[in-house]
Amino acid sequence: MDANPILAEAVRGNWVENRHRGALIIVDADGGVIASGGDVNRPIFPRSAIKSMQALAIFDRHAIDRFHHTPEELALACASHHGEDEHVSNVDHFLTRMGLSAADLECGAHMPTNGKARDALRAAGRDPSPLHNNCSGKHSGMLSVALAMGVPTHGYVEREHDVQRAVRAAVEYVIGEDLTEDRCGTDGCSIPTWAAPLRAWARGFARMATGRGLDAGHAQGAQMLFDAATSHPHLVAGTGHLDTLVMEAFLGRVMQKGGAEGVQCGAIRDKGWGYALKCDDGNMAASHAMVAALLLRHADPDANQKAVLEQFARQPIRNVRGNVVGEMRAT
Repeated sequence: MDANPILAEAVRGNWVENRHRGALIIVDADGGVIASGGDVNRPIFPRSAIKSMQALAIFDRHAIDRFHHTPEELALACASHHGEDEHVSNVDHFLTRMGLSAADLECGAHMPTNGKARDALRAAGRDPSPLHNNCSGKHSGMLSVALAMGVPTHGYVEREHDVQRAVRAAVEYVIGEDLTEDRCGTDGCSIPTWAAPLRAWARGFARMATGRGLDAGHAQGAQMLFDAATSHPHLVAGTGHLDTLVMEAFLGRVMQKGGAEGVQCGAIRDKGWGYALKCDDGNMAASHAMVAALLLRHADPDANQKAVLEQFARQPIRNVRGNVVGEMRAT
């Protein structure tokens, strides 16, 4: 098998220090290929890039009808948030409204991703709670599914729990592929993660963007989730993050979500295209350069949108004194 193409490189001084290979694909809702590079048929774990697909279980199991989730709650269900005050307070409200609390979350606790939020927590002498976990919004959505189904919330992260069965079924439906036990792992937040070909994840985002190939309920749910995420981009990630800045700049035209180990997925909504890419070595900065280059070429950005994307397509590398000593750039 041929190696994937080099899609990004890190330059130090005047010399290329690291080369980052990967694969990418853009498709329409029928699976027609707009652009591709590398092995797009190799199954990859999408990690957090597909939280919006997982959140479709909220609609499948009528949690939306029981709890009338707000756009903010739906955005958080799609989020990898940075643990800033707005994130923590909104997740807390999300849970309280359902009669639950942070104690019901099974995602674990970690320090906020955002540096200022992390420093503030330390200065206050407080330990992080599960509310600070970047996946706490997604887990709150999964708890709403459990309540709507009338099943125990305890153990909702386990592969055989009714909630995870519902999540798996929703993802399988939207990508049109079976998620099989021979390609399954456990994500950082303790839920199952399933591998499928890169082309399937891209097509799933195109189907969510257009509703094509989906029944009316799934099409409406997908639109509500994409509208919520793109209308509340700060809740989806946080200050200075690519996902937030891109969705802010594109004013609803682009749904963008990253996942661990160099995965980037999304949709150019007005064109009806879905995209997915994976940086082979899992380097997140390199994956940011890759997806920025993809959107620069294919999303018809205006001047402001170009400026946002270009800061990720060419990222300065700084040493400990803050001096620029190189750059990560898309090739």
